[in-house]
Amino acid sequence: MRVATWNVNSIKQRVDNAVAWLKEREPDIACFQETKCVDEAFPREPFEALGYNVKVHGQKTFNGVAVLSKLPFDETTPRLPGGDSDDHARFLEAAVSTKSGALRIACLYLPNGNPPNTDKYPYKLKWMDRLIGYARERLELEEPLILAGDFNVIPGPADARVPEAWTGDALYLPPTREKFRALVNLGFTDAVRAASDDAGLYTFWDYQAGAWQKNNGIRIDHMLMSPQAADRLVASGIDKHVRAWAKPSDHVPVWVDLDIDV
Repeated sequence: MRVATWNVNSIKQRVDNAVAWLKEREPDIACFQETKCVDEAFPREPFEALGYNVKVHGQKTFNGVAVLSKLPFDETTPRLPGGDSDDHARFLEAAVSTKSGALRIACLYLPNGNPPNTDKYPYKLKWMDRLIGYARERLELEEPLILAGDFNVIPGPADARVPEAWTGDALYLPPTREKFRALVNLGFTDAVRAASDDAGLYTFWDYQAGAWQKNNGIRIDHMLMSPQAADRLVASGIDKHVRAWAKPSDHVPVWVDLDIDV
């Protein structure tokens, strides 16, 4: 089974690229972030034509998440628990049945948190606390679980081409990285780092200042696997070449292959 995640940065602008990538990579399940449209406006037809079931949780202009699955959905749940007043469309959980049992995927778009001296940063940290609480509960189910998406977290110096340029950024501040470590330390495996300790494994290049041309990237899109998912990990990767396509997102897809029969 192949599961992937991609911050598409506006699905309406990226339909052709998304379809081309799905045909190329052929994931069984794909998580999209920053779809930036209400549910009714999501362009479902091109993806359904490829054989995907589509679930979306969106809002106008901002945020938005979607899960595409070749397998039928057993259940889907929008909104991260613990924030009744939080109306941001940043979370969508999906469960599917495989020949090996249940598989649960959480499609995540964590708050950016910038500028750090505004209320945006406390919101980011509180959101991460809610995610930790959710993950702790889900781990008790002892089933394969993948937290997939744009975490807006640079885990460490190896995950940025120029780490010193990010020292004052909400993506790299010590409290941000501490929360991310607390999440991972619940028992999750970082799929990309499980496969490689290489430098230069980035998933985001800003549109400004020639970041792509200079390979001035950062790794902020992650796939975290529960022990039951990590035990089935076969391979993982980053589709860096997609950033060079016409009208690209500033993010690229991340994927994992699991030893699970669909």
